[in-house]
Amino acid sequence: MKKFLVLVTFLFASIGTNAQIKALVGGTLIDGFGSDPIKNSVVLIDGERIFAVGQIGGVEIPEGAETISTEGMTVLPGLWDMHVHLMINGHSDYAYWDKVYPPLLESVIMPSSAHQLLMAGVTSARDLGAPLKESLSVRDRINRGEIPGPTMYMSGPFIQKKPYPGTEAFRWGVDGEKDARAKVKQLADAGVDCIKLIDQDQMTMEELRAVVDEAHANDLTVVAHGHRPEEIRRGLIAGVDCFEHTGLSSAPRYPEDVMEMLRERTAQMNKGPLFWTPTVEGLYNYEYVRDNPEKLDNDSWHLGLPDTVIQDIKNSIKFPERLPYFQITPVRKPTLETKIKQLREAGIVLLIGTDSGIPMKFHSQSTWNELDVWVNEFGFDPMYAIRGATYWPSVLMGVDQDYGTISEGKYADIIAVKGDVLRYISLLQDVDMVIKHGKRVK
Repeated sequence: MKKFLVLVTFLFASIGTNAQIKALVGGTLIDGFGSDPIKNSVVLIDGERIFAVGQIGGVEIPEGAETISTEGMTVLPGLWDMHVHLMINGHSDYAYWDKVYPPLLESVIMPSSAHQLLMAGVTSARDLGAPLKESLSVRDRINRGEIPGPTMYMSGPFIQKKPYPGTEAFRWGVDGEKDARAKVKQLADAGVDCIKLIDQDQMTMEELRAVVDEAHANDLTVVAHGHRPEEIRRGLIAGVDCFEHTGLSSAPRYPEDVMEMLRERTAQMNKGPLFWTPTVEGLYNYEYVRDNPEKLDNDSWHLGLPDTVIQDIKNSIKFPERLPYFQITPVRKPTLETKIKQLREAGIVLLIGTDSGIPMKFHSQSTWNELDVWVNEFGFDPMYAIRGATYWPSVLMGVDQDYGTISEGKYADIIAVKGDVLRYISLLQDVDMVIKHGKRVK
């Protein structure tokens, strides 16, 4: 410890006192690696990155640093949400939304969604399905500091066999192996961060393999729907990296042959982990929201939206019990806990993601609700859930050298809440402090 203290003191002496240095002092630190929290913690930030992590008495706070007290708070890495849709904001009528709001996606809708995520403590997020130009524009404007938002990882348009009518701007169909490769190459050349694949059980295996192989040749992970057993089977054969969802089938369990394939895949350690984003909270909480609609009055989802858009969304969800999107949900809900536990027991790494933006599910609230369901409804250990929203997403996206944990050299993406998050995970519904790349934004 003494050698570490001398090293930190020497390094700070070499750069001199500097107002850009921040010291978070006194909180209980969850660093994201899964070990016991650090009491009376000190986190030193120099510019955008973390400089030192330790405890009071073990890390010297340099003269001139901005000291921020985190006494009585839990300090943890900024959250990731691994399944969001910035292009939608809780409106219940997709067909209407897709006709009326495309002109506002780039300038209003997607920036407002991103800002809401950031204020909710989400400092990194993966967007899975939106028009290409708008997706990259919003991502890049955030990265340049022009608009507030998480560090975004964009898939651009869905890849599927045939786009649904009226969705061609953000769903690209494939016709044969050559076309499948060309579509993925077009997205890769444009600069997307991953490939989103859906309805792969409707493709030929040649088309599916072409999508996955071309994506991997361009160092892109492939994210695929796992709604139906055949989607999972084909995705595993083709080498998909991460599956999404657990809830659209009302079958009580995944079939045993699917589970055997999943167990076989997770046993192949040379391939690395198999990831899955269950996105359970939207379905699991529907009946509660339906019967307690005052929950929708939380105005955090208004941030960045014009009054006309807010009113339009309100009108579309005025009668939650009537929404076609959720009519079969009461049948599906009882299957969610069983399926997510099947996946975990098979050795799959589960990630926090929400499908945020679907009807009545807002970017400002969905992420903490997902964590709450995992912990308080399904009985998951809070540390396991937090790692599914911090460390493991950074590993999947190949950025764990810069993100995902509070450790030396990484970007200072840090949040803090008053109280003990490991005892009360719902404290994350009101994040008190958000730091992104060393800058306090909340």
